[in-house]
Amino acid sequence: MRLRPAPLEDWLRESYFTADIDISSSGVHSYSMAELRALTALRHEDLDRLVFDDGYSLGAPAVRAAVSRHTGGVDPDKVMTTSGSGEALSLVMSALLRAGDEVVVVQPGYHLLVEYAIGLGCTIKNWRLDPERDWQPSLDELAGLVTERTKAIIVNFPQNPTGVTVTEAELHSIVALARDVGAYLLWDGAFNDLTYGTPPLPDVSALYERAVSFGSFSKSFGLPGLRFGWCVAPPELLTDCVHIRDYTTLHVSPLNELLAQAVLENAQSFIQPRLDQARANRELLLDWAAAHSDIVSLAAPAGGVSAFPRLIDVADVDAFCDGLFQKRGVLVIPGSCFGSPQHIRVGFGGRTDQLTEGLERLADALKEARR
Repeated sequence: MRLRPAPLEDWLRESYFTADIDISSSGVHSYSMAELRALTALRHEDLDRLVFDDGYSLGAPAVRAAVSRHTGGVDPDKVMTTSGSGEALSLVMSALLRAGDEVVVVQPGYHLLVEYAIGLGCTIKNWRLDPERDWQPSLDELAGLVTERTKAIIVNFPQNPTGVTVTEAELHSIVALARDVGAYLLWDGAFNDLTYGTPPLPDVSALYERAVSFGSFSKSFGLPGLRFGWCVAPPELLTDCVHIRDYTTLHVSPLNELLAQAVLENAQSFIQPRLDQARANRELLLDWAAAHSDIVSLAAPAGGVSAFPRLIDVADVDAFCDGLFQKRGVLVIPGSCFGSPQHIRVGFGGRTDQLTEGLERLADALKEARR
């Protein structure tokens, strides 16, 4: 297996830590340990009782049960805890896919969901979201891509970077397309708890025996540094994942699982405040885009905390983003990191004052670029 560099991570690797204003993130404002303890009533004594033994290959039973409850009551035997959803995704794809397998992926899309299958030697068919349709996915186009040879359909809704999502009826239609050909459906639900105007989608693993769902603390929970995630998958697929994991991470740290269980048992205490903040920030962003419609074109994100505006009359968006960072201290992601070079990813899940200032500086830079 040979993976190509991830442009998104290369762009963020150093600038993430040195930006004056970061409006690039696809996550919400991060919580501190003090806030975590306050929201969970976790005590120092609870931490002191922890023994740093090895952990369970699939995750501690109590934590798997907590994931089960959070995902709508799925079978705990189908749950595996991981170091972020990235580990879950890579384990599942490594266990499931082989060179030459036909795989449908969404474009523009998060690099792991696209590049990992490419690295495994799969034959890729791109389900392209059209900016002229405000990124709304066409199920007819998906149906035209799925064949009897399709091994897996890999999607993430709500979507990164565009913020587009699907309705529950469309979710069922996607499931039906996968079921008709016996394909696996891999559903990255990292942003499932962050929706505007519609409730979160049901866990796809409860709808189809070959569906695999993925979740993470890195987005709606505001705990990216905890590196905790999970997947819900058929038990036989999890067995294959464990056989791969035996050569890599073995298990999740018992400290991470202790904290994760406490968080999952108080999930809404973490999610709701950040969702409320993101909802207000989203309105601020949409108002800003409407006021600057001569320099940006923005489709309103329906979920997540990232938007994907097109920069009007900017010839080289990569150079513009670099200048925005170097001269004005503002970090955004050039759309080239997602194969859409006329766009940028703007995150609106952080502090409102940072978003306001960052958008003002962004507008000033865009106006200057037009002169």
